[in-house]
Amino acid sequence: MNLKELFKKGENPQLEKKTLTFLRWIAIIGQVFTILVVYFLFNFSLPIIQCLLIVILGIITNIYLQFTFKKNELSNLESTIFLLYDIFQLSLLIFLTGGIKNPFVIFIVIPAIISSTLLSLRSTFFLVSCSIFFIVLLTFSPLPLPHPGNLHFHVPDYYLYSIPLAAIVVLVFLTYFGARFGLETKKRVEAINKLELIMAKERELESIGHQAAAAAHSLGTPLSTITVIAGELKKEILKDSKHSKDVDLLISQAKRCREILKKISLNQMGNDKFITNVSFKILLSEISDSFMQISDKRINLNFNEYKKDIFFKRSPEITYGIRNFFGNAVKYSKNEINISLIADDKKLKIIITDNGPGFPKDILENIGQPYIVSSSDVLNEKRGLGLGTFIGKTLLERSRASLKFSNLKKGGAKVDISWNISDITT
Repeated sequence: MNLKELFKKGENPQLEKKTLTFLRWIAIIGQVFTILVVYFLFNFSLPIIQCLLIVILGIITNIYLQFTFKKNELSNLESTIFLLYDIFQLSLLIFLTGGIKNPFVIFIVIPAIISSTLLSLRSTFFLVSCSIFFIVLLTFSPLPLPHPGNLHFHVPDYYLYSIPLAAIVVLVFLTYFGARFGLETKKRVEAINKLELIMAKERELESIGHQAAAAAHSLGTPLSTITVIAGELKKEILKDSKHSKDVDLLISQAKRCREILKKISLNQMGNDKFITNVSFKILLSEISDSFMQISDKRINLNFNEYKKDIFFKRSPEITYGIRNFFGNAVKYSKNEINISLIADDKKLKIIITDNGPGFPKDILENIGQPYIVSSSDVLNEKRGLGLGTFIGKTLLERSRASLKFSNLKKGGAKVDISWNISDITT
């Protein structure tokens, strides 16, 4: 785990008030039930008045949180304060009922575990430290464990000291993995949100293209009318009239509008390929041409093993996914990118290779995960591989593609993208 990521300043974790109040009500009901059963049913001796007062104070704080606290989302600081109180309250109850010998001492670790999955690492570290402090303090509690009659519960010192040690080990173990899983979940959710935003923009551009075509069609008739009327006006106006230039300008601007709308209509015909069948050969050629216009690196297309032309319903997901790996190859290659398209009756494969530094070995197994960090200076200088690769891989996998990442023996990266023909043509 990268601790720098966990301690990043930009995070603003929050905890839902509803979730916290629900968990605290469960804890309070459990505490009341346990105290009453032990005292009245088992007839064990314990300071019931003090215990109930502590529980009542917990009830008051939870009523305040649920009904008086106005926010629906607790900030990181507010959540930490409430969880710290829960640790203190439970520690005080256990102190009055036998200290570390009380089997319910394990519940002290729960607030810190909640913090590890939902709050910042700073808050988690603080709550873990407080939990350890109270666990150690409870080891030396002078009050006896609740018991019937004159029975005195006594254990050897080595057993007594092993309980807090075990509790601390469990606390550290669970909070570490809670923080790790929490971080991975946050990163993946953030990456998915960015992916959805990109696809929303792609679909918005597609929608704008349709609207532009409709506008071009609808405005054609009024512009024709304007042109005709302006032409008639020009015939009626003498050439030396002061309005002659204005009429000429009106005609020229109307003509210009018609040319612009004609271009929009032609472009839309090209964009309509997003909703019609298109060949993989045409798609790769289009993507290659777009990159050759902005880069001086050589892109070689190889269709020698493309035995059968495969058509599919063109979608922004497939187009953007393939473009993403084209872009990575162009970004990291020295001067050459090779694209091979292979197809038979069952499989279609796109192989993208470059002559760049290749995938760093320390992240090769994690390629496709969001926000990966490598020790490679080349990768870190150019950035963008982690999130971009995650987005491209996710988009293509939605179309049932399989991806494989590797390095060439002579140097350079290799990406294999393959589909079953039956998956992509149905």
